[in-house]
Amino acid sequence: MYESLVRPLLFRIPPEPAHHLGLWALGLAELAPGLAAWRRRAARADRASLKVHVAGLDFPNPLGLAAGLDKDAEAIVGLFATGFGSVEVGTVTPRPQPGNPRPRLFRLPEDRALINRFGFNNRGMHAMAARLRELEWRPGPVGVNLGKNKDTPNEAAVDDYVAGAERLGPLADYVVVNLSSPNTPGLRALQEPEALSRLLLAVRKAVVARPLFLKIAPDLSDEAVEEVVDVARAAEVDGLVCTNTTIARPVAHPLAHEAGGLSGRPVFDRSTQVLRRAFRRSGGKLPLIGVGGVFDAEDAWRKICAGASLVQVYTGFIYGGPGLPRRILDGLEERSSGLGFDSVSRAIGRDA
Repeated sequence: MYESLVRPLLFRIPPEPAHHLGLWALGLAELAPGLAAWRRRAARADRASLKVHVAGLDFPNPLGLAAGLDKDAEAIVGLFATGFGSVEVGTVTPRPQPGNPRPRLFRLPEDRALINRFGFNNRGMHAMAARLRELEWRPGPVGVNLGKNKDTPNEAAVDDYVAGAERLGPLADYVVVNLSSPNTPGLRALQEPEALSRLLLAVRKAVVARPLFLKIAPDLSDEAVEEVVDVARAAEVDGLVCTNTTIARPVAHPLAHEAGGLSGRPVFDRSTQVLRRAFRRSGGKLPLIGVGGVFDAEDAWRKICAGASLVQVYTGFIYGGPGLPRRILDGLEERSSGLGFDSVSRAIGRDA
């Protein structure tokens, strides 16, 4: 019903208002009288063959929501109720900021893609902390994706990330350092080995008793990916998120000229190449979250076989709707059992 009825209606609305409308609807789940039924529905996503243990955390299934959709932790309950095994909120900055001028979100339906240049618009870490403290139901891990404020110079970026880690780390199940958004000027320069090492070591000290992940760009060269893996391991980071959006434009859509990060189907191949390269470089010893262009179970399966312990979706959820997590999980279970695996974890890296 979503793809045949709801999505066509939503796509008649400009992208950003539609985005907020969808979040508002998911946020109602927290107030819904039938929440108990939603919780039972979500519990059905907790299947023995899909359970994953990553970085000391138990995930009821390997499918998570990527950061960027729920920037202020407003719809966690509704998102879990669709079947996600984890939800990553943010990107959040220490101080509230409005982000870039509108329009800043564009649909490319023919390419099953989006371009966004939001620029870390969010209400700040204190507002998110209040939301997370109120959260009573989390059937899976909740991650917090950290960024720096736009007006914070790179020389002081460490302070922003440490502040976010100290404030939100105790309220999260895991923390992600985001240095790979193309929409904050100069941010990606912090992925250079020297700056990256200094920042990760500082944040690692601030994140107490929580797994720490680093989210990287798909536009890194293969050699740069390997350098990032080496730096992350030296800083005792628990895993990588591969990958963020791309500044490349492997599409011919009329909106392809718009500045920002491209997500969705066109980024699948490169993001999976980065994932595979990171898996090989670490010898499979660094847990990886595969993101980029996942629209169905086959896409998720290919990420897992390339080395992902967990898979996240964002653009696929926009196009596929609230039934997408269930369809992907059913497909993963079918593929895993078809190979005689008692757990989907046995497929991690089998093609890498």
